[in-house]
Amino acid sequence: MLAEKSNFTITRMVRLLEVSRSGYYAWCRRTPSKRALRHERIEAKVAWFHGESDEVSGSPKILVDLREDGETISKKTVAKIMRELGLKGVCPKRWKTTTITNTTDTYPIDVVQRKWDVGALNQVWIGDISYLRTWEGWLYLATVIDAHSRRVIGWAIDEHMRSDLVEDALRMAITLRGERPAKVIFHTDRGTQYASDQITTFANANGLTRSMGYTGVCWDNAMAESFFATLKTEFYYRRVWPTKQGARLAVSNWIEDRYNRRRRHASLGQVSPVNFEMQYLTNSAALKKAA
Repeated sequence: MLAEKSNFTITRMVRLLEVSRSGYYAWCRRTPSKRALRHERIEAKVAWFHGESDEVSGSPKILVDLREDGETISKKTVAKIMRELGLKGVCPKRWKTTTITNTTDTYPIDVVQRKWDVGALNQVWIGDISYLRTWEGWLYLATVIDAHSRRVIGWAIDEHMRSDLVEDALRMAITLRGERPAKVIFHTDRGTQYASDQITTFANANGLTRSMGYTGVCWDNAMAESFFATLKTEFYYRRVWPTKQGARLAVSNWIEDRYNRRRRHASLGQVSPVNFEMQYLTNSAALKKAA
């Protein structure tokens, strides 16, 4: 009635709808209940947090956002509000194998055996290469991920996928980490770049113990595959890329700003990799001081 009062008289509407005039005016003067105000506030926050996540967060991540913002709320309520608002999270699709192997290459054994996270930083690094399509042609992205924090600590993007691409990503990881244990396991698939003499020599010179899964078994390098699925589903495939330079800059920014510093990870207790590393270093320092 309130919405239509400019088109129809109150007298006519109360007669047609069979309600009392006094009841209508009492409703107009009634202030919203605390429950209604809270629901409106939660809806606004859910919409904001979903937009802040680049419209990819589902109810589990938004639940954590709301609780950190001081709201006491259940996962079911968050999911219900998202349905009411027509908001959905983005889920990665199943990945495809893109590894190129060479029968003349020699491969190290699988030291990791799918146990990537051993409970400490700089124990196991995960490497892989993926394809990025632009209107100007293909780009190739090589990454190095710390298996404990899920942080991408090294990456390189170029128009080729030679061993230099892998070495550039590893150099970035080594520079970022600085002092590290004498032995760091570098686990990859059996791509010919990772089995090359160039990477073998580089790994030996920098204290990296190479480890490789089996050809065509995506689960042997699932952490790297999962990262690429997240990158493409939540970011890359949702945009168009006219130029290679634009794609390079945007992907680099997404990795360092969104993925490493702001995106929540369920496996890390719904915190970002950088925040997880800060907590890890703080706890490690406290244990050393106590000892």
